[in-house]
Amino acid sequence: MDATRFCLFILVVSIISSCSKEDETMIISPTQPDPEPVSDVIVTGTLSKSISHQGQSRSYILYVPENYDGSEDVPLLLNYHGYTSNADEQMQYGDFREIAKREGFIVAHPEGLLFNGSSHWNVGGWTLGSTADDIGYTEAMIQEISEDYNIDAKRIYSTGMSNGGFFSFELACQLSNKIAAVASVTGSMSPETIGACNPNRPVPILQFHGTQDRVVPYTGTTWTKHIDEVVDYWVTVNELDDTSMTTQVEDINESDGSTLERFQYGDDSDASTVIHYRVIGGTHTWPGSAVTSFGTNYDINASEVIWAFFDRYDLEGRREL
Repeated sequence: MDATRFCLFILVVSIISSCSKEDETMIISPTQPDPEPVSDVIVTGTLSKSISHQGQSRSYILYVPENYDGSEDVPLLLNYHGYTSNADEQMQYGDFREIAKREGFIVAHPEGLLFNGSSHWNVGGWTLGSTADDIGYTEAMIQEISEDYNIDAKRIYSTGMSNGGFFSFELACQLSNKIAAVASVTGSMSPETIGACNPNRPVPILQFHGTQDRVVPYTGTTWTKHIDEVVDYWVTVNELDDTSMTTQVEDINESDGSTLERFQYGDDSDASTVIHYRVIGGTHTWPGSAVTSFGTNYDINASEVIWAFFDRYDLEGRREL
């Protein structure tokens, strides 16, 4: 072998040896265990969410308290905004976040679609002609939230302001197999809602309404029922005694220009009750709201009262506390 061929031979051997050593460092032993899978991360806080329903993107704001750890099933509260409003405004105005953190539940703030240029919930009345499938959207939203978090299916509740209160009654009528109890603040029932109402069980009802409400008149009009008629309807449906236990709520804030009467139908022996807070002198407002406006009553905090009411019930009736 001449010198030139010998040098070429040495060069080739060196290259092969180098590649072999590099390859060895890249080999993973077949007996080495696979890496441990990363555990699911529980996402808490205020979350902007969306789902696709009937070809439309539907959004909602979800509030999951920071102390939620997924170790047990928790209630879900649906909190619907009023006509022309939105999810964020309702989260601030009818605020349940501190209560949710303290009591251990999750709050969803759904967003309505536009109808004649304004956000709304399809309840008949002034929204007659809307094609929004808000019932189906609500079911889809509940399903998605239940897939991501441990939700107690027996303890899903609905409340809302104005149009959101109307829609909470709509859910009591059409989705009573999933909604354990409802509370309406300044809402009522349209002739269409009450005419098609078909609950398959007694639904506990809580209603707040001001006698000076000029937006949704207490005494009703062509597109909305008289509040007394709404209360009487649910007293009949729930098969309760039509004689109420009436109390005057203490007027602890004499500067708010309003007082409260509380009417309760049914008692602790009933599977459901109907309770109505009549705000004498109250306007189209959420009692106790941190967002102040003329005619707001501050003798109670409606959010606290609503949760205390909901906490008594699940789909099977009155809970043992």
